[in-house]
Amino acid sequence: MTETRTRSAVLFDFGGVLTTSVVAAFEELGAELSAEPRLLLRLLSKDEESAALLVAHEEGRIGERQFEDGFAARLRAHGVAIEGPGLVDRLQGKLRQDPESIALVAKVRADGHRVGLLSNSLGDNCYAGFDLPAMFDAVTVSGEIGVRKPSRRAYEIACERLGARPEDTVMVDDLRQNIAAAERLGIAGVVHLDAATTAAELARLLAPTPGA
Repeated sequence: MTETRTRSAVLFDFGGVLTTSVVAAFEELGAELSAEPRLLLRLLSKDEESAALLVAHEEGRIGERQFEDGFAARLRAHGVAIEGPGLVDRLQGKLRQDPESIALVAKVRADGHRVGLLSNSLGDNCYAGFDLPAMFDAVTVSGEIGVRKPSRRAYEIACERLGARPEDTVMVDDLRQNIAAAERLGIAGVVHLDAATTAAELARLLAPTPGA
């Protein structure tokens, strides 16, 4: 993008931005469960039943246990001997907080910009250890609003809650498809690789605030 210093608000993703890589966590668990590290990711993206379970869970239409049992059944159909209970906890146990990204959220907010969270939820306790209301001006979670990224409506709701127009907002997300969807709405996008790179991109995109 060619624009510079025009935006005033930032939406941050959760998993893979405020935490270590979700993709890496899925691959690590996949390696533990089978000889194919990318099996879980492949099923959730390519297997129709698995993908439908994930969408239903992220949109709050089924709970953690129903997702676990359904996904475990799909894994068993592909040769993995596993039961559902604890599957999500095993995945979440492989995610760690990213202190540099958490500090970046605080800095952007301290600099006078509004900051919000827009997250596709996975599991009943995926935000444990994070005081989200204290970190953000607005929190939007897919399981609570009934719609998930990359749906246009998810971004609209997040901007409404943040009190910012899409054209005044930046979205930080580790998944390129989520950034592409945000940009179609007029939101500027930053594909998150690490806190330092994202900080540099935000410095380019965010407008100066009084006193800055």
